[in-house]
Amino acid sequence: MPELPDVTVYIEALTARIVGRRIERIVVKNPFLLRTADPPVSACEGRTIVGLRRVGKRIAMQLDGELWLVLHLMIAGRLHWYDKSSTARIRPALLHVEFDHGTLTLTEAGTKRRASLHVARGESQLADHDRGGLEPLEATPLTFRERLSERNHTLKRALTDPTILSGVGNAYSDEILHRAQLSPLAQTKQLDESQWQRLFDATRASLLEWTQRLREEAAGSFPEKVTAFREGMAVHGRYGKPCPVCGTAIQRIRYAENETNYCPRCQTGGKLLADRSLSRLLKDDWPKTIEALENSRVATKKNPQER
Repeated sequence: MPELPDVTVYIEALTARIVGRRIERIVVKNPFLLRTADPPVSACEGRTIVGLRRVGKRIAMQLDGELWLVLHLMIAGRLHWYDKSSTARIRPALLHVEFDHGTLTLTEAGTKRRASLHVARGESQLADHDRGGLEPLEATPLTFRERLSERNHTLKRALTDPTILSGVGNAYSDEILHRAQLSPLAQTKQLDESQWQRLFDATRASLLEWTQRLREEAAGSFPEKVTAFREGMAVHGRYGKPCPVCGTAIQRIRYAENETNYCPRCQTGGKLLADRSLSRLLKDDWPKTIEALENSRVATKKNPQER
């Protein structure tokens, strides 16, 4: 799912291309994308884009006449821009927003249709799309700590809950926690002063660093390589690969359609966190430490028939 750095760079690219431009036509190719009926999407045609705003992980396009187009890309939604002069074939898409100088499209990989388009009238309806999370790059150490510790959650949950923190999801929460050297399962009520400061600093540094990386990667072009798995990430999507800090194999916890990646040496004091499904299956055979895991691998190599 595109998160704060990705959405920020999308908005910068869109601002350079469509602010001040009039929408000529909007074509919704899939009825499941559009989630509102009043105002109708046709009411946006003929109106000029006057600004863009990030609302959590959503992209909000402000039109004259106090209308807003609100896009939530969810997991697999991606935006594409085609200049009028481009000879590239426009790939099949769920949405076309046509201007006199180009076309903005939205595609969604897979068969599950989760991306959404809303039309909102005025700031009050736009506010309905704000989950209320604290903006991490606007927070002070005090407001950050107060918001994340209002309820006792794991750090992974606190960072990714949009009602607590805005714009952070599965990928960048992994990177934040690795940088802060904190376990994803540590409880917010149990952190000491130094751990809170590390978490705050790591959140800001990770989001700012990746926003700049993505900005430089796009280099003025429209960002087409938006993904949750990026070269240069420390732990996210790197299960089994060496930690860039200590060389220990990255581990993971799987749950539902998500997984948490972490370094057991940098973040959990050498302990392996129980994978909900695999640890139940293995029970007493589940390795509790890095050493136990490495020993089991050595034993398996010596006795491959036991695999």
